[in-house]
Amino acid sequence: MKLIQLFKQLLKYRDLRQRVFFVFLFLFIFRLLANIPLPDVNLEKLKALFEANQFFGFINIFSGGALSNFSIALLGLGPYITAIIILQLLTFVYPRLKEMYYEEGEAGRAKFNQYGRMLTVPLAFIQSFGFLTFLSRQGIIVLPNNFALVRDAIIVTAGTIILMWLGELITEQKLGNGVSLLIFSGIIAQAPQILLQAYVTFSLEKLQIYLPFIFLAILVIAGIVFLNEAERRIPLVFAKRVRGTKIYGGASTYLPLRIAQAGVIPIIFAIALLLFPQTLAQFLVLTKISFFEEIFQAINSFLNNQALFSFLYFILVFAFTYLYTSITFNPEEIAKNLQSAGAFIPGVRPGKETEKNLKETVSKLTFFGGLFLGSVAILPYIFQILTKTQFLAIGGTSILIVVSVAIETVKQIESELSLRRYEV
Repeated sequence: MKLIQLFKQLLKYRDLRQRVFFVFLFLFIFRLLANIPLPDVNLEKLKALFEANQFFGFINIFSGGALSNFSIALLGLGPYITAIIILQLLTFVYPRLKEMYYEEGEAGRAKFNQYGRMLTVPLAFIQSFGFLTFLSRQGIIVLPNNFALVRDAIIVTAGTIILMWLGELITEQKLGNGVSLLIFSGIIAQAPQILLQAYVTFSLEKLQIYLPFIFLAILVIAGIVFLNEAERRIPLVFAKRVRGTKIYGGASTYLPLRIAQAGVIPIIFAIALLLFPQTLAQFLVLTKISFFEEIFQAINSFLNNQALFSFLYFILVFAFTYLYTSITFNPEEIAKNLQSAGAFIPGVRPGKETEKNLKETVSKLTFFGGLFLGSVAILPYIFQILTKTQFLAIGGTSILIVVSVAIETVKQIESELSLRRYEV
């Protein structure tokens, strides 16, 4: 009911209507790309490969179902996300990159993002080349010569670049994060097919699996909503100023610090990083060097080990929660802004003491937020190990992404609407 009212309010303003139209247009183009297939593929063998390996199920999440259709955008946004992760990690190593991202404002971040786009091209080509070669060796696609292999790799790379461009265009509309919305729309587009398949294959024997999974899905949704809404309110007091015979200030308010500052980004980053090593290993196998083949086999064995995979997934989600929070939340800048506005935390001196206090508070919140988010992320895997059912882990991750992105998008729309009401 609230969403319907929100959508009605959104359509009242002409500029917002236009932006909503453009967002839906870009999502439509994405779904169109996701259904334009590459030639000479054996879909039955591809489906069998999906059922046997959860790795490809994760790639399918990123591609929004484009991989299962074997479309020209089969890698989705995975290479772009991997490129951004690499650059953000490099900010801890190269001071120039850190200065560009943190200190040079919008111009610096635009240049930083440009580096991300440039890095995406070779990453996408390497991943597409290795992945297509792997599928060719499995007999899933027919590539008569190396020219056909390079041609298809270039087409798939172009598909990733187009998706990256669409994601940035959506972000510019300020109605949600473009990358997250593309992944969100891809998952939602697969929902009817999954529900139909569950209905067709339903039996009383499967009821004992479906019921706990439904309960788990509700639990995950409730947990993500709680995580996104929970916040720590830091009290603020504005100093009193005397001007003539009048006294200004003295008001009190609070600074909201969310437990999940990073939102769903740690989940997306963690999955992208888990996908990259195996894709790179597939490319290195082409050298026919035994050492690289052993590495590929080791990575394959590791990712197929549910316990080790779940542990690594948890660690990555937890680590990226800290990493992304440190990138998006700058205690030093906030402390300076509070001091210049004449605001202070009761019992804490302005300046360095306030910065230290905010840093400690955010660190504690991020610890619990990362712990909770990591636990929710691997909860379906634990259930999968107990029930021996493959699709539950991928379904749990999909629910995690869908709920988080929906909440973030609704909040951004509400902020745009509140701005319009303020202007009126």
